[in-house]
Amino acid sequence: MAPAAYENFIHSFLESLATEKGFSVHTCRAYQHDLQEFFSFLNPDPGMRKEHAPASESVDPLHVDGLMIRRYLGYLYQKNSKATVARKLSAIRSFFKFLIRRGVLEVNPAEMIHTPKQDKAIPSYLPVDEMFRLLDSIQVDSLLGLRNRAIFETLYSSGLRVSELAGMNTSDLNFSAALVRVFGKGGKHRMVPIGQKALKAVEVYRIQLQREAGIGLNDTGPLFLNKNHARLSTRSIARILKKLVDDCGLISPVSPHALRHTFATHMLDAGADLRTIQELLGHKSLATTQKYTHVSIDRLMETYDKAHPRK
Repeated sequence: MAPAAYENFIHSFLESLATEKGFSVHTCRAYQHDLQEFFSFLNPDPGMRKEHAPASESVDPLHVDGLMIRRYLGYLYQKNSKATVARKLSAIRSFFKFLIRRGVLEVNPAEMIHTPKQDKAIPSYLPVDEMFRLLDSIQVDSLLGLRNRAIFETLYSSGLRVSELAGMNTSDLNFSAALVRVFGKGGKHRMVPIGQKALKAVEVYRIQLQREAGIGLNDTGPLFLNKNHARLSTRSIARILKKLVDDCGLISPVSPHALRHTFATHMLDAGADLRTIQELLGHKSLATTQKYTHVSIDRLMETYDKAHPRK
């Protein structure tokens, strides 16, 4: 827990993230955790090892300097990946930018500290035949089976984040236009196409849901329900997928996010341009979408071999 002197600053910062930038509760909670961890490091409990503590026993909230932040990053590097260290540094930098905007500080002590260079991880994805095998393996002889088929057909069809799918309501699905209204990061929404197979799977699931529970597709509320007829959580969706993958006999572990990568990779392989994929995925920056060019190198080499006159 951060010292009391910091709490008001952190609280105001988190409020600005929610109200001014539209950050989700989950994202604000992550910022809060990172900041509290940082300030607890600067003002350690008596039992904290001295080699991890800053020079003084207690640091004034408005007198954090770059050396203290570097010492904290050095501590983080002992047990954290570069990506985690970069995220925590970003939270600290954003916090001090907020204090400058509010006139509390004049200089950002984290401004001159470079973000760690991260290894560009190639997104995990399933080849087309394995993706089809996974979807076709889902048993549809029960209401939950029909729901599961509809969930993963929709994830693969539209490339949604699992949080976006879990947050979908019946009113977000337009059957006639074959479109899904998606509420993404930062409170932004976009319209995404959805394929006929996914639409049919959703329709069959909701028809059976109406037969068994009297909850029709025209009823307001969550699109995908758990066994208690409440909104299905992202954690539950991940557990369902893990069991389906195990039952299907796929060797590689597959997360809901890997289905999003699979969607993007298959679209790119089929000729879709990066700008289109960026819009479909709801990426703010094209640079985020460009990572999918790495996983489509096979298609690139195949095109080169066919097209170049002097191989």
